[in-house]
Amino acid sequence: MTEIKIAPSMLCADFRRLKEDVADLTAAGVDWLHFDCMDGHFVGNLTYGPLVLEALREGCELFFDAHLMIAEPARHIRAFADAGADGICIHRETVDGPAAVLARIRGMGCQAGLAFNPATPLDGLEAAIEECDYVLLMSVEPGYAGQEFIPAVLGRIERVRKLIDQAGLEILIQVDGGIDAETAPQVIAAGADVLVSGSFFFNHPDGYAGAVKVLRRN
Repeated sequence: MTEIKIAPSMLCADFRRLKEDVADLTAAGVDWLHFDCMDGHFVGNLTYGPLVLEALREGCELFFDAHLMIAEPARHIRAFADAGADGICIHRETVDGPAAVLARIRGMGCQAGLAFNPATPLDGLEAAIEECDYVLLMSVEPGYAGQEFIPAVLGRIERVRKLIDQAGLEILIQVDGGIDAETAPQVIAAGADVLVSGSFFFNHPDGYAGAVKVLRRN
């Protein structure tokens, strides 16, 4: 089994001290930094763009995961690659033929991810799966932190895990939304490899290291 990767959602970080937060997260033993990049169109919220990744990239060796919750991701993937993203994830709902965009992301030297909202059918995954390095399954409706986990997503994780294993591919499954001490073991048991956690992680009473310890326990 792949070692579970912990990816704090930087949407919940303290924007007044991002550099310090990144250093603290690194010391706590996280694996990825998850950047929720929202345009106010595909989702109602508006967050940040590639300049934030670029500002934090220098001196940080963690995996930078750019989750593009934007209406026209193909227009922006070069900017995020140039800013230092290691992985760029686009939403199935925003692209008719995701395989071509995923291939472009890979051609820029980044890992390519394909995200699905909770209600989006997974039927489109099989045609694009060979261009994926990871699949992101949203376990809340995208756009805002602090929402409750949607239990029906567990079955979707199992389905994607089966598809990947049957294809004999090395593709990670990332789960984002409502991940805490209770839901982390459930998504891991269903087949998840990467846990994105925001509110639970940044508000943990035992700090970042305590949150890492809890999320890795399964």
